[in-house]
Formats: sequence, structure tokens, C-alpha cells
Amino acid sequence: MAGGITDTGELYSPYVGLVYMFNLIVGTGALTMPKAFATAGWLVSLVLLMFLGFMSYMTTTFVVEAMAAANAQLRWKRMEKRKDDEDEDSSSGVSDSDVLLQDGYERAETRPILSVQRRGSANIFEITERVEMGQMASMFFNKVGVNLFYFCIIIYLYGDLAIYAAAVPVSLMQVTCSVTGNHSCSVGDGTKYNDTDKCWGPIRRIDAYRLYLAAFTLLLGPFTFFNVQKTKYLQIMTSLMRWIAFILMIILALIRISKGQAEGHPSMAQLSGIRNLFGVCVYSFMCQHSLPSLITPISKKKHVNKLVLLDYILILAFYSLLSFTAIYCFRNDTLMDMYTLNFTNCEIISVAFIRYFLGLFPVFTISTNFPIIAVTLRNNWKTLFHREGGTYPWVVDRIVFPAITLIPPVLVAFCTHDLESLVGITGAYAGNGIQYLIPAFLAYCSRKDTQLVFGSGTVNKHLSPFRHTFWIVFVLIWGFSCFVFVTANIVLSESKL
Repeated sequence: MAGGITDTGELYSPYVGLVYMFNLIVGTGALTMPKAFATAGWLVSLVLLMFLGFMSYMTTTFVVEAMAAANAQLRWKRMEKRKDDEDEDSSSGVSDSDVLLQDGYERAETRPILSVQRRGSANIFEITERVEMGQMASMFFNKVGVNLFYFCIIIYLYGDLAIYAAAVPVSLMQVTCSVTGNHSCSVGDGTKYNDTDKCWGPIRRIDAYRLYLAAFTLLLGPFTFFNVQKTKYLQIMTSLMRWIAFILMIILALIRISKGQAEGHPSMAQLSGIRNLFGVCVYSFMCQHSLPSLITPISKKKHVNKLVLLDYILILAFYSLLSFTAIYCFRNDTLMDMYTLNFTNCEIISVAFIRYFLGLFPVFTISTNFPIIAVTLRNNWKTLFHREGGTYPWVVDRIVFPAITLIPPVLVAFCTHDLESLVGITGAYAGNGIQYLIPAFLAYCSRKDTQLVFGSGTVNKHLSPFRHTFWIVFVLIWGFSCFVFVTANIVLSESKL
């Protein structure tokens, strides 16, 4: 996720890229959105969802622009190196300092700009190499900026792992306690259960949750100590299961509403729910950190911004459909943190297989993603502390880094299984930085660097439609304002307790 340059991989058409991007964005966050909609009110939720979707699209175009600028820089470095090698061959009087200068500003002052532009051609900004966000940060940010980038993405990945570590045991607890306990089929009927209620025999619900958490950690935790690669077939399987589950939930809710069995009476606005809704929406639109892997293999990128816009419109419509059918089908107090659990009630679905499939759906999909996110986080820790030319001792490399990756999110999941709050806080803080602040700074710094290296007349062919500096300033003000708002909201909420 935050590594360097990697192979582009097999190319695919723009429309296949559109499908991949849709699958990437629509994930676990969508399952917590109906509860957040009900808590904040349908009008406030719809307005905020549309605005945050627009903001996410804007910053996505910023990242695409920075990717093009990074490709141009790398292409220019190679041209400069070839030119210097040719000069060395023709003349032995060339000084060592002219061979290859690493810093873009120094290169711009040393080489005539017009000669670079002539050799660059119109395709110098073509996105052909996958340059991850960490590499772009190293190219365009100073040392402090690079460290802040890694800090932000590490915190986000920790939040991701904590959400995953809690979601699987919660789903298993809810389904198995309803099956083996005295309240079979009653998970989604609005009955509120305490953690101290009995699950089976002397085992309380919280005990069952922690047993499942321990089993989850023992089964999937060891993968953190090894390298894991997501295979093509694993992606197909998880995507297929996700689509079946989402479509089933929408259809079942619509059928219940059409039969006049809907129980939901959502309010228009409840300001107290905005904090969690904001975090859930930011988390649910998150894709910026994976754009290099997604955009680079697209074969024709001429209209990539239009395709991304179409994707966001489709995702916005999908989120709205899922959330509105949920809040009108179920009462606010019956909506679960994990929306799939509302369909484990026998009165909602009489077919046992569908109940178990939806109830256990997060278990299957999240379990396949957990090792991948964990390995990504471990590698980011290694990159953050890596020194040029240095290597880590075996104990640090194989034990310490995997341990500091796995233990904190499991401890968080052990202490709380409030998924709405976990998603809300992760999205509101780390997600805010990755989705708004980092793309805005990347756009600003890459534009500045491009002008210094290639000249003020050079135009990036993938320049964002939001090319005026106003939009970058607007995103930065919005991002920092969100930090202040969410923090103040948390402090005021805690002071009232």
C-alpha cells in the first residue's frame, strides 16, 4: 500500500477498472451505514453522504494527478541518466555530480528546462508505472511530511484491523447465541441483549465474543508473520459473496416494505448522530490509498476522471438505496451495528440458509482480508524505520514488527465491539487524513515540483478538473475543520456523561 514502484500487472479495460473500483469502495463500511443513517436522520444523512462523495471524488482526481506527475519525474530521471551516460561515453571530463541528481529542484537548476521538454514528448505524464502513495510522499514531501504520511496510514490500518477483529466475533456471537440459546431466531427482532446475558450454559455473550476473538486471532494472526498475496480467485469469490449479500438485503427490505410490514419511521435530522455518520461515510468512500494499484493497469486512461465520476455516482446511489430501504424497513432501535444481522430473524427470513449466509457473511469476507491488511501494516512499519542500506535483526524483522502489528488491534477488539464507533473514529481521524489532507498536499506539492522541473508552461495531461488552488485550500480547510469538529463533539459528549 505504501511501498515503492511495483509492476503494473495485466492491463484491463476502463470499464473493468470501473467495476474493480466499485468493489474496492463498497465494503465493510457500507454494513454500518444504515445504523448511522438512522442515528443522524435521513435528510442530514443524505446531504452529508452526497457532499462527502463529492469531496472524495475531488481528492481521487488529486491522487491521479499526483500519480501522473510521479510517472513524469521517474521518466525524466531515466532520460537524464541516459543523457549523462552518453556524455560520459563521449567525454571523460564530466564530473561525478552531473551523473544523476536526486532532488528535483537541483535537477531543474542544473539542466535547461527546454531540453527536458523536447525530450519528454506529450506522453511524459502517461501513467504506466505503479507508484504507491508512500513513494509519492517520498518524492514530493519533506522528511516530516513523509513521517506524518506513514503515521496516518498506520493509524488507519490499525483501525481497519480493529474493525475486522471485532466484526467477525460479533457476527459469530450473534448467530451462534441465537441458535444455541433460549432466544433462537431473535437477533434481528429488536430485543436488546447485554454482554452479561447468557449465550449457552454458563457462558455469557461477552465470554462467547472473546472466545471467538481468541480463535480468530489464533487462526489468522500467524499470517502476520509471513507474506500473504491476495489471489485473483480470492477476489472473485469475496466480490461475488458481497454482491449476493447486498442485493439480497435490498430485495428483502423492499419486499417487506411493499407488503406493508415496514416499521421504520426515521427522523429528518438528529445532530447528535453526525459525528459517527461522518466517520462511517468517510470510511465507506475510502479508496485513495489503493488508487495506484487500481488506475495504473487501465489500458486507456484518457477519460479516467469521467469514469471515476460515474463510479462515485453509482456508489452514491447504491449507498442511498441500501440505507433508505434499511431505515424504512426496520425501527431505529432495531437496526444492528452490522446490518446483515438484522436478517437473522426468522420473521424476516424463513429460509434458514439465507439467514445463516447473511449472518455469517462478514465472517467469510473479512477473514480473507484481515491477513492482507495485517501484512500491509507490518510492511509500513518496516518502511517507516528503515535506514538506507541497513537490515533488521531476525528477531526484530520476524517477531517484533508482526507483534506490534497484531497485538494493538486485538486488544482494542477485546475491550470493545462497538462497530459503529470503531468505524466512525477510524474514518473521522485517520480516514480524514488519507482521504482529504494527504491527496490535497500531494496535488499541491506535485504541481509545484512539476513547474520547477519541466517549466511553468508544461501541462499534466491528467490534471484534476479542480485545478484551481482554491480547491486544494478548500479541502485542507475542510479536513482540519473536521478534526476540530469531531474532537469537540467527542469531548462535549463525554462531559455530559
